[in-house]
Amino acid sequence: MMIREHSLLSLGPHGFHRLAYTEWGDPANRRVVLCVHGLTRNGRDFDDFASALATEYRVACPDLPGRGRSHWLVVPADYKLTTYLADLVAVIARLDVDEVDWVGTSLGGILGIMLAAQPNSPIRKLIVNDVGAFIPKTTLARINGYVGQDPHFATIEALEAYLRDVYAPFGSLTDPQWRHLARYSARPDTARGGWRLHYDPDLAAPFRETHEADIDLWPLWERIACPALILRGAESDILPLDIAEAMLTRGPPAELIEFPGVGHAPMLMDDRQIEAVREWLSR
Repeated sequence: MMIREHSLLSLGPHGFHRLAYTEWGDPANRRVVLCVHGLTRNGRDFDDFASALATEYRVACPDLPGRGRSHWLVVPADYKLTTYLADLVAVIARLDVDEVDWVGTSLGGILGIMLAAQPNSPIRKLIVNDVGAFIPKTTLARINGYVGQDPHFATIEALEAYLRDVYAPFGSLTDPQWRHLARYSARPDTARGGWRLHYDPDLAAPFRETHEADIDLWPLWERIACPALILRGAESDILPLDIAEAMLTRGPPAELIEFPGVGHAPMLMDDRQIEAVREWLSR
């Protein structure tokens, strides 16, 4: 399935920045799935998922600013939720559709919750991948331990080994899948040679200022009206089971699917994970 690379200019607090996204499927298809990645990831995480859905849907996968092919922001404090929301609304406008189905992993799920809670939201169906309406501050310590680091790698293989260690909670990915993540997680180090991670280390600054407090999204979750699917890694430290179960009784009509042997977060590369989402979207 052919993949297309696009970009647009989005206006942030301190000027314009270019936002990149990849697109799969028929560009005339009005059934659109928008996939939004986690804090330090990028839109190419969804290649397997998007390819599998592209015969039925048009799938768009943006790189949030500071990640992948998108511009790094001049002012680190601008790496915040309001900037990301404005960027994603611009992507929806560029896609020229009135509604989208939203698949959001971790940070992408938080952004989906925030947007789906707004009046006249363009989100038709909401899938939140391993993130919930309440995130205890104690669970954010692991992410804070690596986000914003800027290690140097002599080879892509060394970078892949780092990813396998840091992202071990992704579960038992295949060797080709780890190589795929490494390829799109790498940027050339033009000064020293070798490679660095493909995100701006400064995006960690706002996160470090807020990670010591609980993240309470219950008021937003309870305003959502569209159907929701909650995905959870059975070993997740970000979405506790009691929070996931409580989300079934408060807020939108929701279902919960757990994936065994996975922590934070299911990568939607496994055929079983992809098919579970596809089946729910098709209802």
